Amino acid sequence: MKYKITWKKVLLYLGLLLFFVIIVVSTAILYLNKQLEKKSEQTFYKSFEIAIPNNYRINGIDVSKHQSYIYWNAVKEMKVDSINIDFVFVKATEGADHKDEMFERNWRLLKTHQITHGAYLYFIPLTNGKAQALNYINHVKLEKGNLPPVVDIEKTDGLNTSTIKKRLIECLKTLELHYKAKPIIYTYTEFYDNFLGNEFNEYPLWIAHYTEDKKPNIKRDWLFWQHSSMGRINGITEKVDFNVFNGDSMAFRKILIP
Repeated sequence: MKYKITWKKVLLYLGLLLFFVIIVVSTAILYLNKQLEKKSEQTFYKSFEIAIPNNYRINGIDVSKHQSYIYWNAVKEMKVDSINIDFVFVKATEGADHKDEMFERNWRLLKTHQITHGAYLYFIPLTNGKAQALNYINHVKLEKGNLPPVVDIEKTDGLNTSTIKKRLIECLKTLELHYKAKPIIYTYTEFYDNFLGNEFNEYPLWIAHYTEDKKPNIKRDWLFWQHSSMGRINGITEKVDFNVFNGDSMAFRKILIP
């Protein structure tokens, strides 16, 4: 028995083929539009080896002993289009008794080269919060024009949330009392949402989120956004974290130590 092809079947097959083509073309268009939108939100800089968000005018980096010896004159002099390093955060202390090996050198040379700078404390949840703040205070003498103190909290060390919050608040309050400035909290989006939340919304936030193009995916206001950990810059041999400030130059000046 021969299989008969009718016009009805031909039209059906053509309709299915047309439907398939429409789906493929629509998907391709959506993908291209997304890529164009992504390009409009970030620009890739070959010299920095990363894409940098377009809608922010104040850029900076953060460093620690992992970047080893830094030639700050080269960092300051590097400028690509309108992008240069406007601020730097350096690691100062960790826990209650440790100081970053490169802190004093970085701190001194940043002042010498007149680069706006601040220092951060790497928080250890297993350690008393006030003791960690006092360790920072013993090593960091903030002056007029410096950025406020920063507490970097990224892990729980297996402690429950209430204990972590209690020790973090002790640390923040001690720093605020000493420096007469609201400390900045640094963390990543998931940690903030899961372990900190609304109780810490009064503190300025420096948030790490590497998978977004326009802004970090967090509901509350934020001050700094660490958008990449893979940047390159003259004067530093290792890869370095890149950040942007969420505001203009006037807003930036307002957050500095008076």
